[in-house]
Amino acid sequence: MSTDPGHPITVDELAELRRSLDVGMARMDGQLALLALRGEQTEREVTEAVGRVAALEHLRWPLPALTVLTALGALSLAVWQALGH
Repeated sequence: MSTDPGHPITVDELAELRRSLDVGMARMDGQLALLALRGEQTEREVTEAVGRVAALEHLRWPLPALTVLTALGALSLAVWQALGH
């Protein structure tokens, strides 16, 4: 396409520009669709990870409870040994 002001734009040049524009828009639409799909997949993975972390947090023992159980076990063992068993 010429930039000469005296050169009129032909129908073929306009058609070529339109095809280029259509191809570019189709490519951008495809890329946007792919990004949207990846965003949905990432959102699902994050939701699953949050659920797994919540389940793990629910199942873990709190540290003070473990400390008390360990102390009771040690006390029981000390008493048992002191009694001569």
